[in-house]
Amino acid sequence: MDASKVFDYVIVGAGSAGCVLANRLSEDPSCRVLLLEAGGPDTNDFIHIPAGMAALFRTKDDWDLGTAYEPELNSRRVYLPRGKVLGGSSSINAMIYIRGARSDWDGWAAQGCEGWSYDEVLPYFLRAEDHARGASDVHGAGGPLTVSEPVERGELSQRFLDACAAAGMPANDDFNGGTQDGVGWYQTTIRDGKRCSTAVAYLHPVMDRPNLVVETWVHAAKVLFDGTRAVGVAGLRLGEELVFHAEREVLVACGAYLSPQLLTLSGLGRPDELEQLQVPLVAESPGMGLGLVDHPTAGVTFTIDREISLKDALTDEALAAWMGGTGVLTTNPAPAGGFVRTKEGLGDPDVQLHFVPAIFEQEGLMPPPEHGFTLSACVLKPRSRGYVAVTSPDPTAKPAICHNYLADPEDLAAQVAGVQLALDVVAQGPLAELSPQPHLAPASRDHADVEAHVRQTLQTIYHPVGTCRMGSDPTAVVDAQLRVRGVEGLRVVDASVLPDTPRGNTNAPVIALAERAADLIRGAGAAQPAQVAAAAPAALAG
Repeated sequence: MDASKVFDYVIVGAGSAGCVLANRLSEDPSCRVLLLEAGGPDTNDFIHIPAGMAALFRTKDDWDLGTAYEPELNSRRVYLPRGKVLGGSSSINAMIYIRGARSDWDGWAAQGCEGWSYDEVLPYFLRAEDHARGASDVHGAGGPLTVSEPVERGELSQRFLDACAAAGMPANDDFNGGTQDGVGWYQTTIRDGKRCSTAVAYLHPVMDRPNLVVETWVHAAKVLFDGTRAVGVAGLRLGEELVFHAEREVLVACGAYLSPQLLTLSGLGRPDELEQLQVPLVAESPGMGLGLVDHPTAGVTFTIDREISLKDALTDEALAAWMGGTGVLTTNPAPAGGFVRTKEGLGDPDVQLHFVPAIFEQEGLMPPPEHGFTLSACVLKPRSRGYVAVTSPDPTAKPAICHNYLADPEDLAAQVAGVQLALDVVAQGPLAELSPQPHLAPASRDHADVEAHVRQTLQTIYHPVGTCRMGSDPTAVVDAQLRVRGVEGLRVVDASVLPDTPRGNTNAPVIALAERAADLIRGAGAAQPAQVAAAAPAALAG
């Protein structure tokens, strides 16, 4: 056995979770850690320009996935961008930092995810953060991940917030504080005007550790087993077959679409499906790839009569300003938004608003044709469930993905109400003064017209979870310590283990999940708030 390919831990996927694990586990100099990434280094300039997110779609840094024909969306396919690069989807996302509601985490803990209540996870959010507001009971300072307030706020986004106020919506200056309700400026993972992905925050500062090896362009083919114990990973690079050995554990961090694919091809799943794929059964996992849930979003786009949007923002002058950490390009795609309740009797918000100060054209795949804006509403707690299915034994083949968006009538009701609310906001004076003309909007505010618009235009807001669900019931893929049931030496650490969507963007919850997972893996006790200040700076040490 080649000693250079023997490690204590082999991590598959250098994304939002994988980079965190690589950093934390390699803090022990006696521990040998390998991080495998199917994509390449995060050297594309558009990765680091916050306003340039859409320029990364369908490039080499994107897995470029898509759904099957979605039954409730007029049999349309929906584009699913995912990061295929160091930093994973944290290198191509909208950089919005939201933890989710307390009830999300407490609900999961009550349903069998012991140790994952909000109070138990909060120390890991704090450990990760270097927050612009400094240390407090609800924010961390000194951690690897910069969490900043928007510097370049822009007239158009301010008009959106003023329009929300005119519509009677309360202001909220901290969605990660005591309550989510209201509208305001989003906190973001932006540092000095540039994207602070998990590669930037966690990986690059420690790349020179002698006990950490990072291998790019390695497509993981399967987890290797000795009986029912995971002992390594087989991969492909430029047609060459590679094998890496793990003496302690294999940690799968490929995300909600690709983790169940890798595990299925490794022999974990439903016996009849594995037989059809001609994959030998290692352990039965009846829930593998099921339970897929995502935040669907639909909204409206309008043209305006003033040149105050992000259209044509990429100029030499703007690039020069961005290099200095200022200017319009330091703005994330949706700098403002908020959380609302579309009906009475809800314990927490059911819809999240994202305001884009530009026309978001064709799922972001086309440049804005005119100056304008986009206001979208995503359903925070969808009931509809889909699946990820492996259709080929070829590990490089894309899986079949079906979200079943809007299959549950309550999801459709919330989505229609959210779009109607968006139309109400656009009608308020601060936006109405810009003479907005519909670019992509319902024919009217009537339910039938809005429903037709939703079915024709709904897309993802990029938050898939649930396909390797954590829990205590027999269909859960992993237990509360993220160990894959039925085997040894194998864990899943990514969004796929979340039992349901959190209320808000998923990047911050996945980072906190990985922070806690690192403690679980190395046998450390649960972090306490008093430990956070001392622990956080260690991540920045080489």
